[in-house]
Amino acid sequence: MTEKENLLRALRGEVPAWVPRLGMLQINTDDKHPPASMGVMLPIVGRKPLPDGGFVDIYGVEYEPTESTGGAALPKPGDFILDDITKWRDVIKVPSLEGINWEEMAKKATEHINRDETAVTFGCGGEYFQLLMNFMGFSEGLCALSEDPDEVLALIDYLATFYETVTANIIDYIKPDIYNIADDNATALNPFISRDMYQKIFKPYQTSACKLAMERGLPINMHNCGRCEDFIDDWLDFGVSCWNPAQVSNDLIGIKKKYGNKLVLNGCWDSQGPAGWAGASEEFIRSEVRRVIDTYAVDGGFCFWASVYGPSDDYEAKDRAGWITDEYNKHGRNFYK
Repeated sequence: MTEKENLLRALRGEVPAWVPRLGMLQINTDDKHPPASMGVMLPIVGRKPLPDGGFVDIYGVEYEPTESTGGAALPKPGDFILDDITKWRDVIKVPSLEGINWEEMAKKATEHINRDETAVTFGCGGEYFQLLMNFMGFSEGLCALSEDPDEVLALIDYLATFYETVTANIIDYIKPDIYNIADDNATALNPFISRDMYQKIFKPYQTSACKLAMERGLPINMHNCGRCEDFIDDWLDFGVSCWNPAQVSNDLIGIKKKYGNKLVLNGCWDSQGPAGWAGASEEFIRSEVRRVIDTYAVDGGFCFWASVYGPSDDYEAKDRAGWITDEYNKHGRNFYK
């Protein structure tokens, strides 16, 4: 069985042959096995790299890398492109889709993936809370949601039309195995918005973003950091079957008990706790790998994802990542045997 087949078995709610490993940080890659899944990046919705390691997105938002996360980037502080939600039509412009050879774009976007061994993950649109905050910053963005939701809805509708047009044109050329949607709308303590606001403003557009994936029977993977468990039932309504990184600020034990294999927990690793601290011992990190797998992998419904953060030249962090990988290979790949 390939890594791809094993992962898809888990995402279908079946018990896999071994605990799948599904992550996104380069520092955590495993050279001994092909990746279970790899993502597709389309140039039409992509980013222009900057010399400092950051990038500019298609709307002109500049992102700065942070050393402590190995170069992961966030919008440049204090340099937001939209300060008045009523002016969004003058500022936010999506690229033209005229003259695009969708088949050729799909071919180039997937040519780095060995589809026999690795599942293709594709997603386009859905991160509308996050985009609003990237455009305006949290202070102005949250005020806009409260004071002028109609203008926020108009902006989201404009963005959604663009992303859904891209998806409709290219999804059958990409032929993904997994559909991905993401929207970080929560802190470590609570969501930024109420469930009522989520259902009125964001859920309809996330449902629409996943429509073509649902029609094709694709498993849908939701990325949402923080304590966002309030929204799980809403995600299930539009086909979500996997959630990453399923952080420990959520009631993960209760969630696994309630949903079983209906919602695959991808993560459950406490990257901000002792296992993520500089100087964490090899013995402790290995014990944490075993504990997480033993707790959440029983009867399936789990994918392993352990994140290690640190500067790209931090060899101590790379050592920790190596211990995680080695213990995962020893324990996770033999767990169901």
